[in-house]
Amino acid sequence: MLPPPSIRTSRTIGGRIGERVAGNAFAWVLGGLTTLGLILLTLPILALTWRAFQARAAIDDPRSREILQDALRLSIGSSLLALGIIILFGTPIAYVLARATFRGAKVVDALIDLPIILPPAVAGIALLAAFGRRGVLGSWLDDLGITIGFTTTAVVIAQIFVSAAFYIRTARAGFMRVDRTLEEAAADLGASPVRTFFRITLPLCRSSLVAGAILAWARALGEFGATIMFAGNRQGVTQTMPLAIYERFGAGDLNAALVLSAVLLATSVVFLVLVRVLGESNSSR
Repeated sequence: MLPPPSIRTSRTIGGRIGERVAGNAFAWVLGGLTTLGLILLTLPILALTWRAFQARAAIDDPRSREILQDALRLSIGSSLLALGIIILFGTPIAYVLARATFRGAKVVDALIDLPIILPPAVAGIALLAAFGRRGVLGSWLDDLGITIGFTTTAVVIAQIFVSAAFYIRTARAGFMRVDRTLEEAAADLGASPVRTFFRITLPLCRSSLVAGAILAWARALGEFGATIMFAGNRQGVTQTMPLAIYERFGAGDLNAALVLSAVLLATSVVFLVLVRVLGESNSSR
């Protein structure tokens, strides 16, 4: 037997009110967690900026200014060189992993991802074992008079080793999202595989390639552990910005460390903005 219409109406209204209250409560909880998360993420950056502004006089010291110039020049130059090498070799690797099926593909995937999870000290020792003077390849190169360890070349190699996976994984995801029918249509119209790759495939996954490049460059610029183990910390030769910050902090010069950190932060922000603007302008054409 159905309840009277008035009872059914009151139940319906009550249910709607309960859903609205639950929805409002969920919105408040979601908003509160989002606000707390944003505070945790932005507060250290704001605190660093403020403290560095207060300590800006530290840059007037000739010694600190010299360290800053050498480290910044080396960091930007080495990380951009590492990024170029990563894009050159990482793009075909990502394409092959996205399209080809072969035995051992999962093993290759794991090997590429391994540097991401390796502790920095382990990554540095691994590079020494491979390219050091007594390493697998380094000993042979040493016989030829070529030294890699504790040189600027070692800085670039360390940056490539720890950051290449970020580009490859992101680029691979972009290649996998490309509609294969468009490539097949281009091939049916007579386009060669090379032309199809550069005129169809690459433009369609440009955003993924740009995102991967940003991640790889940011990781290379901030590399510390493997660099100090494999390349050392020689000013003007292997001392990148993270190593210079560590050296100044270890020497008790907190103000210089703050200023160097702020400069590195500003450099990263400027580069990221430029890359994103260029990527958006290219994608809109």
